[in-house]
Amino acid sequence: MLLFSACCGALRAQEYVLSYGRELPAACVGTSAQTDGSDPYAVPLDGWTHEGSRFSTTFSVPFAWIGRQVMLHVEHASADYEVRVNGHAVAYDSNGSAPASFNLTRAAREGVNSLEIVFPEPSVVAPLESWKTSSSVPVLGRTWLESRPAMYVRDVTVKTRRSNPSDDFLMAEVGIVVKSCALNPRTSRIFYELCAPDGTPVVVGHEDMTLDMRREDTIRFLARIPDSLQWSAARPVLHTLRLKTQYEGRMVERSEFRPGFRTVGTNNGVLSVNDLPVALRVCEVRPDIGAGEIEALRAQGYNALRLSPGPAPRSFFELCDRLGVYLIVTAPIDSSAAGDSRRRGGNPSNDPAWLGAYIERAEDSYHTAKFHPSVIAFGLARRSANGINLYETYLNMKRFDEPRPFVYPDAAGEWNSDPLLTE
Repeated sequence: MLLFSACCGALRAQEYVLSYGRELPAACVGTSAQTDGSDPYAVPLDGWTHEGSRFSTTFSVPFAWIGRQVMLHVEHASADYEVRVNGHAVAYDSNGSAPASFNLTRAAREGVNSLEIVFPEPSVVAPLESWKTSSSVPVLGRTWLESRPAMYVRDVTVKTRRSNPSDDFLMAEVGIVVKSCALNPRTSRIFYELCAPDGTPVVVGHEDMTLDMRREDTIRFLARIPDSLQWSAARPVLHTLRLKTQYEGRMVERSEFRPGFRTVGTNNGVLSVNDLPVALRVCEVRPDIGAGEIEALRAQGYNALRLSPGPAPRSFFELCDRLGVYLIVTAPIDSSAAGDSRRRGGNPSNDPAWLGAYIERAEDSYHTAKFHPSVIAFGLARRSANGINLYETYLNMKRFDEPRPFVYPDAAGEWNSDPLLTE
């Protein structure tokens, strides 16, 4: 268990524990919010005061938000952190590299509230983040508040398949994950509209869903995608998915997503996209690389980027979707500073006390990137020796029945890495 002791408003970390009070990770976190001032249910948090290891600000819950959920979205942070509302700890996120959402409804009140994000000193998870510089100044990424209905779209998933090799189309299954935070059964109507790039409707429909107290379920529909509208590096075609939630005759939520449909898999280590083999030429890049640098790498013959550990904004994945760049996403684990020893006190990869952290970070990385067609593989870690934690993490990720490979380039021939041939 993680034990925190408070000292002058700061946190002194003593031991690792899993995140708590955090919403399940999703590829579409906060996508319904428009933080440019045009959405009365979304408010950017720009007025942070930074003192040492603590960021503080205030936020208001207007009367119009009563009966709805108050969500805090944090795009990323430079370390693990605790969330406090009105002086009370409500959540802890051990993986600052991934975007996170927190439901503050129970802790917030109508009117003005105080909000703090506090970084432990030292960081609990520093042994897993060897890529960082020596700077100890905490950094907080973009943050915003969003008011959501009691029953809302939590995530969107996409699966594609070709039923027969002779088919000139793909069958796409779109999943709309709906969650209820209500204390009693609630029924909402979910409208969905999938449109081709030219705006032509592909599928239009709706479904009524009833959820018991604090439950979630998934609405699924199928779409036939002709080969001419498949996503590929040569032709990165993106569709538009619009969703609306109606409760008691009123529209209470709208959101929009840009899915791309393609198949991906491997055969003897050779990647195939839309049933065609792809020779990968991979370059490792930092997550904050810009569009100009990506184009320069493409001009040099690279068609795939391997992200080094660290926070990557959703806008980066959207950029690669539009450009048609293949991505290998790496979970934020790099324990190289501990060396390669598997003995007690050596590399955390072989210390069972860290198993929860390895699994949590791999799952966070997977769930926040899985929606994007540009993502063709998932990395478990980088430069982290090997051991029980990476073995168990590999097995855990396989339970998602994901056709894209899970790779660990430093597995040194051990079994916990799917083969993926690169130049």
